[in-house]
Amino acid sequence: VQLVESGGGLVQAGDSLRLSCAASGRTFRSFPMGWFRQAPGKGREFVAAINWSGLSTYYADSVKGRFTLSRDNAKNTVYLQMNSLKPEDTAVYYCAADFPWGYFEEANFGSWGQGTQVTVSS
Repeated sequence: VQLVESGGGLVQAGDSLRLSCAASGRTFRSFPMGWFRQAPGKGREFVAAINWSGLSTYYADSVKGRFTLSRDNAKNTVYLQMNSLKPEDTAVYYCAADFPWGYFEEANFGSWGQGTQVTVSS
């Protein structure tokens, strides 16, 4: 599956941003999707995941209550709505797929997008 992220940018602390990930190459509604992020000098960190139907989501504690993951299977797209952004949210955000639901470690994901930069200024 091919994944293309968009929507990154430079915002101020407290602002909101919505990232999108468009998928192609397979029946989109049949597989779960996830997001990771990588801050400068750090490893890739799990952010959130959504199952194939969109009825089940899972979030890292660091973003719970601020980020919301949704999907539109008709458009083959997932959306990461990020509210109340903090400077520590600054990172390259990656969309990912091809993983078994419930196993959110980076090594379990088989497909990755190219990433989109999110920068939050204080």
